Amino acid sequence: MIGIVDYNAGNITSVEHALQFLKADYVLSKNPADLKNADKIVFPGVGDAAYAMEQLKTTGFDSFLKTFYTSGKPMIGICLGSQIVFDYSEEGNVECLGLIPGKIKHFSNLVKDVATKDSVKIPHMGWNDIEICNGGSKLLEGIDAHSDFYFVHSYVIQPEDESVIKGYANYGIKVPSVIEKDNLTVFQFHPEKSGKAGLKILENFVNL
Repeated sequence: MIGIVDYNAGNITSVEHALQFLKADYVLSKNPADLKNADKIVFPGVGDAAYAMEQLKTTGFDSFLKTFYTSGKPMIGICLGSQIVFDYSEEGNVECLGLIPGKIKHFSNLVKDVATKDSVKIPHMGWNDIEICNGGSKLLEGIDAHSDFYFVHSYVIQPEDESVIKGYANYGIKVPSVIEKDNLTVFQFHPEKSGKAGLKILENFVNL
């Protein structure tokens, strides 16, 4: 059974629709106690990192996610959920969950070349392809090289250990888009909104 973390941070419905299409059993809840027996966790989210962390602390999902991660059971994070598993975010200047060492920085603080800075529109929004690297991930099996996925973000994941990056997008800079450490895999893009390729990622997760 898959548990979906609902902490008032959006994009829940599209995740539900994708899992329903895949005929996966899931439970959606705002209460960590309802998800304690889940075999896998989906941690979605859109919006502001500081607000999201406040919601996680209010609901108790902050400690729940840390405990679930240490259990070794599979977890995925999507969009905002891919960012606040790291140590710190510049968005709201907030300490995050610290499951993977690294920081989240605004595009403008990473794009150094003036010409590139003028040509890159922020947020990074729309379809972009990814380049698989560092051996890829089981969740990327069956995904064609340079498949397109749907992105919406202004902040960029910067892991301390680049070996955890399993896929990049190019958008003025290399944008870490698939990151995996132990049992946790996170996606900067929205697999649930990315058509056939995105559904294949979620199908791989369901079938782990």
